Amino acid sequence: MFLYALTLQRPTAITSVIHGNFSGSKTQEILLARGRLLELYRLDVNTGKLYPLLTVEVFGIIRSLAPFRLTGATKDFIILGSDSGRIIIMEYNPIKNTFDKVHQETFGKSGCRRIVPGQYLAVDPKGRAVMIGAVEKQKLVYILNRDSSARLTISSPLEAHKSYAILFHMVGVDVGFENPTFACLELDYEDSDQDSTGEALKQAQQTLTYYELDLGLNHVIRKFSEPLDHICNILISVPGGIEGPSGVLLCAENYVIYKNVGEQGDIKMPIPRRVNDLDNPERGIIFVCSATHKTKTIFFVLAQTEQGDVFKITLQVEDEVVTEIRIKYFDTIPVAVSMTVLKTGFLFVGAEFGNHTLYQIAHLGDNDDELEFSSLNLPPPGESFLYSPRVLKNLVLVDELESLAPITSCIITDLVGEDTPQFYALCGRGPRSTLKILRHGLEVTEMAVSELPGNPVSVWTAKTNVIAEFDAYIIVSFINATLVLSIGETVEEVTDSGFLGTTPTINCCQLGEDTLVQVYPEGIRHIRSDKRVNEWRAPHKKLITRCAVNDRQVVIALTGGELVYFEMNQTGQLNEYTEKKEMGEDVLSIALGPVPPGELRSRFLAVGLRDETVRIISLDPSDCLQPLALQALPKAPDSLAIVEMGGTEAGEGVPSTRGHLYLYIGLRNGVLLRTELDMVTGELSDTRTRYLGSKPAKLFVVKTHGTQSILAISSRSWLSYTYQSRFHLTPLSYEALEYASGFSSEQCPEGLVAISSNSLRILALQKLGTNFNQASIPLQYTPRRFCIHPPSCRFIIIETDHNAFTDQTKKQRKQKIAEEIVQTASNEDQAVARTNAEAFLLENIPENIFGAPKAGTAQWASTIRLLDPIEKNTINLIRLEQNESAMSLVCCQFMNQPVDDWFLVVGITANFRLNPREVTGGAIDVYRINHDAESFNFLHRTTVDEIPAAICAFQGKLLVGIGKTLRLYELGKRKLLRKAENKHIPSFIVDIKVKGHRIFVSDVQHSMHFLRFKPMENSIGIFADDTIHRWITTSCLLDYRSIAVGDKFGNISVLQLAENVNDDVKEDPTGIRGLWDRGLLSGAGQKAEVICNYHIGETVMSLEKTVLIPGGPEALVYTTLSGTIGMLVPFTSKEDIDFFQHLEMHLRQEYQTLSGRDHLTFRSYYCPVKNVIDGDLCEQFNTIDPIKRSSIAEELDRTATEVSKKLEDIRTRFAF
Repeated sequence: MFLYALTLQRPTAITSVIHGNFSGSKTQEILLARGRLLELYRLDVNTGKLYPLLTVEVFGIIRSLAPFRLTGATKDFIILGSDSGRIIIMEYNPIKNTFDKVHQETFGKSGCRRIVPGQYLAVDPKGRAVMIGAVEKQKLVYILNRDSSARLTISSPLEAHKSYAILFHMVGVDVGFENPTFACLELDYEDSDQDSTGEALKQAQQTLTYYELDLGLNHVIRKFSEPLDHICNILISVPGGIEGPSGVLLCAENYVIYKNVGEQGDIKMPIPRRVNDLDNPERGIIFVCSATHKTKTIFFVLAQTEQGDVFKITLQVEDEVVTEIRIKYFDTIPVAVSMTVLKTGFLFVGAEFGNHTLYQIAHLGDNDDELEFSSLNLPPPGESFLYSPRVLKNLVLVDELESLAPITSCIITDLVGEDTPQFYALCGRGPRSTLKILRHGLEVTEMAVSELPGNPVSVWTAKTNVIAEFDAYIIVSFINATLVLSIGETVEEVTDSGFLGTTPTINCCQLGEDTLVQVYPEGIRHIRSDKRVNEWRAPHKKLITRCAVNDRQVVIALTGGELVYFEMNQTGQLNEYTEKKEMGEDVLSIALGPVPPGELRSRFLAVGLRDETVRIISLDPSDCLQPLALQALPKAPDSLAIVEMGGTEAGEGVPSTRGHLYLYIGLRNGVLLRTELDMVTGELSDTRTRYLGSKPAKLFVVKTHGTQSILAISSRSWLSYTYQSRFHLTPLSYEALEYASGFSSEQCPEGLVAISSNSLRILALQKLGTNFNQASIPLQYTPRRFCIHPPSCRFIIIETDHNAFTDQTKKQRKQKIAEEIVQTASNEDQAVARTNAEAFLLENIPENIFGAPKAGTAQWASTIRLLDPIEKNTINLIRLEQNESAMSLVCCQFMNQPVDDWFLVVGITANFRLNPREVTGGAIDVYRINHDAESFNFLHRTTVDEIPAAICAFQGKLLVGIGKTLRLYELGKRKLLRKAENKHIPSFIVDIKVKGHRIFVSDVQHSMHFLRFKPMENSIGIFADDTIHRWITTSCLLDYRSIAVGDKFGNISVLQLAENVNDDVKEDPTGIRGLWDRGLLSGAGQKAEVICNYHIGETVMSLEKTVLIPGGPEALVYTTLSGTIGMLVPFTSKEDIDFFQHLEMHLRQEYQTLSGRDHLTFRSYYCPVKNVIDGDLCEQFNTIDPIKRSSIAEELDRTATEVSKKLEDIRTRFAF
């Protein structure tokens, strides 16, 4: 078996965020690291929207990211720390829209190792040096400079190692133009390592160490080291030189401390706490991330706590000495992994879980009534500053990047009968969790819908002159009339436009500088700007059947297949060409190309005829109306369009580039063809085919991101466009349309105006480049697993949160706090205290905004939810008791029960402590699902002594993994009845799959075990297992002998039993069997063979064998913790395997990964990659240099176009 790996949805989790002027212009860009991906976004400060510029797969793990700028420069460089054992310095090339590597310096082994640098990066604020550090021991400093040609240079590494030192964080200290200095949080564990009693560990102290790079002597010295009273987790550099006092802020548990060398004393400031907080009062508060904003006059730090509350920290300075720390509650936003403040007044937040957000800083919080806390007025010992969280006041949400991370489970099925399946994914954590419904297609925003007096046939938009930015008219054609609507603040009918309203319209557009043209069956109406009208009438007994227009040309087809050509002259007059062209067949469709910049006409006309051909005809004056090329088609062409695609828009300092001409052909049978049209000769080549739907395909030219695209309408609407140098053909997630045209207005610069039945709709397409659109259903706790109730197609979801309270416990705690408020008040304040207590009890803080209270370790809250995914509402909800956690579930039928009776079985754990794993017991609850699928009837509870982490229906019975014991149960009247068990699973059962009599059991640490149930003996025996340990998270049965598994380290493997495997093995309960007969590697006597192995780089959370497109072959689809959706598809021919193996081999040599990681070693991170070809690498073929592309294609005995076509075909054959 050979598999081809493809990514359908790139990772959406963010690990790091930086900003800078990477393009060298004045605009600021945001660079996001998404595990193994880099994404560059441009911020439009006028609209507050983020626009993606570039997405690059680095084929490695991005560990750290930092921007820097050389002194006096205007452009920022990017430093990348990865698992490649190399430091990478790169820059963004806006002309090519690529990241170019400037330097790549090797310093150590590859992989995420403790002592190999790359985990931490710190840059000197003046851009003179960079320090790259490992988790332990090693730190290297590189000097950055310019050579005589003003190119960036990098020195050899200077060592700043310290043995037995664990590094927590590092920053570059702003010391102006003195020697570059770096501050590190370190912990020396040498004494702890040698002390077996553990006393030294308790006394170990963290230190703040300054490392100074002596630029004169070219070496690094430990300038300063001071032990700390508190364990700190974050360092924040304070601006220095002329901009501030320099030094660092240390963020510790419950405190923030300012430190600086010299005479400056330490200033310690407690972190404020929420008033009347339901959190465990003994629990400390820490800052988890920060962002510094500085200008020439002010600077401040925004720091965020674990609860999501953001504080503004400022320093008061007198005579270059810090005298006071001031801290003020700013706002509450989702907890971030990384956040950054832009100079334009925006705050980007890379959320830990859920969607990432962009805020505009509307106020700095200086002049509001919020309390400001000062280090000069500290609270009494044992008390804290208190504040009340509130809704956003200083920040305004302006944009959001959707994120699936983390996906905990996923089911792929078609519940609504759309032919293509939907992805139902459990996403998020805590109160911000959701069930996301993903559909393949572009999200469509409905801007306006208007009912029309009849059923329209077609619609167009037109400007009044060529320099107008927005459209002026919407022209709607009916069977016997034309309606003209004026676009302004409102859309209303006009009668003085010059259009003929008593006849249907075939086509219309703005022509030349400021004229309009209307083509109707009897003639052509040329409308001047002063409303003078020139008319051309069709010959006697002939009607115009088809028409094509552009800025300067009009071509019409008359009945009988006669073509008449018109061209606008320099005076604005529309002149008819003297000769007419007889085609000899009825013309079914006709298209003109766009007029190239600086030219007077388009050279090519495409004509589709009833004889199932398309002909390219020249419009050049030297050979006007002469045929140039012909293409035979499988069916008659219903629609044609010629567009220029693949070019780029002009940007700030970046010239526009021209693309290629393409002829799109929509056939009567719903097939779309895309053919490249040679700009010089008119030859047709490289035809790509795609089935769109059951209706004839109609084509319309629209604009997206400033370039031409094609909207194809069949039984479903599709958009063909280019995005980041790649062609996309994506359906619109919207109801069926009948006709459409491009639309541009102030509210919707790039939209569509379309007709559907008797309504006119204005639509906007914004999230180009995405394969899925999302609908979300909010949940209360972190969703763990879910299943489908087959008769009703409803979901049953178990939600479980650690460190959480149930609703009942929260009420009790609130009541207790309210009583304390009254009890602690003096006699005079009793009335006020009672009022405050009542207000506190009535207060309802939304947890999805302000976070859920933290209960402490071994505190659990769970619910069982019955949800309708179609109506998107919760039908029923069962709340478990405090400290009961739902771990597994299955919806099944039992033997000897009515055929239409369905049962829900839930595995529950009580008082579960995670580390070390301890439980006081477990239980298996059984519910009968009512026939209306709206409620559960509790039947009974069966107690067990371990965690029931996996449950599976099996031949009318129930298989349950209880700790490391596999048990078979039958349904009894008062509890489940034990029928058989196997206690030979090594560690802990996490998943069970069944096929026939075979049982496939996943162990948390010891991979897969294959068991057989013997009904006659009522026993379960292990007959085979795996040869290596795998930390399995999910599995998927492929057939009776094969199973795919995913593990927590990001590997997907396919295990297969040999054909001659013997599953009729006998257990040895006595233990007296000979040692030589006990099996291989202390396991079963037979071993599964690994037939495929592939490293994804992210923890795999679900695997499912499914069909993604109607009538397509099966694929293995996976989802990951980082929000990635991908698939592995089997090859069907030896020729394809050979071709893609050689293509991958050539690209491994020719394509240089941005991280410097060797591709083969990355995909073989834990086990050598086997029988899997990396489709993501193969698709980089289209992005490499054209000369290299031709060279690789030549080695494969193909042209570069054929290779690209094959890459596109294999993707569209299985998915999208």
